[in-house]
Amino acid sequence: MAVARKRQISLVDTKYYHCISRCVRRAFLCGEDRFTGKSYAHRRGWVEEKLLMLAKVFCIDVCAYAVMSNHTHLVLYVDDKKVNRLNDKAIVIRWHKLCKGTLLTQKYIQGEKLSKAERIFFNQTVKQYRERLSSISWFMRLLNEDIARRANKEDKCTGRFWEGRFKSQALLDEAALAACMAYVDLNPIRAKMAKTPEESDHTSVQKRIDSATISKQPKQLLRFAGMPRQIMPKGLPFELKSYLDLVDLTGRIMREDKRGCIDNNHLPILERLNISPENWLKLTTQFTRVFHGAVGRPSSQVSYCENLNRKRRANISNCEKLLA
Repeated sequence: MAVARKRQISLVDTKYYHCISRCVRRAFLCGEDRFTGKSYAHRRGWVEEKLLMLAKVFCIDVCAYAVMSNHTHLVLYVDDKKVNRLNDKAIVIRWHKLCKGTLLTQKYIQGEKLSKAERIFFNQTVKQYRERLSSISWFMRLLNEDIARRANKEDKCTGRFWEGRFKSQALLDEAALAACMAYVDLNPIRAKMAKTPEESDHTSVQKRIDSATISKQPKQLLRFAGMPRQIMPKGLPFELKSYLDLVDLTGRIMREDKRGCIDNNHLPILERLNISPENWLKLTTQFTRVFHGAVGRPSSQVSYCENLNRKRRANISNCEKLLA
């Protein structure tokens, strides 16, 4: 039985979530159809463009993404502190970039004075917009709806483009986050769509590598903030160079099938997270097959389930085996 979305999101336990959307019937609606020979590859650019645009408006940061031929992978960070810091005007301006808003919000932006009654309704609307701007459900809804409409218009048809609502996984600790990001970034290599991470089109790792060549980090993605420390700025709790080395080395091992030849000295992230090379390889090649719900060490799972009043801990045996 599917778990309600509100019972999968617990910002008390984690702000990182892995989201997956698949095309209906897993057809090649964003790539090249092997049977007809028709290419829909340009739609992958649509998804990437819309994704990065939404990240500018929502208080949700993109950690990693891969737009494949028939599905998308996203790792998102919900910045609930940021959305609470924004004033009413900033919230309305952001929402108007996505939708028209209401007559009251349009009136407010134009500088017209609101009556007491109008102010009450306006405050309720702003509260709703504030919640939406930090909602993964609304983020994915606006992303997938736009792509579906454009694709149906191009195909001159109606009906579903995506097979259903997106699937989401809570990433409860650094080990789960690092494994999932590497899994997402290496998707094109596993699918034989690219030979190296820098050749993997429509992925976050390609964008990070392009920026790294000029000693920068891409503004559209959540930054790497370095190793965890007492005063920690916002960002991913890893070193950028270590992560890129990790992705590249993991990719080489996957292609050459050298499960027992990983040198831990070359993988500082794995040493710090205390994951064995064998377990890491399994995590980064079979992440969605191994895990079907929240992912994290058993101690993280306990807190997550308590906050959501969930009795059953999914994945607990695999989490104990691979992440403990």
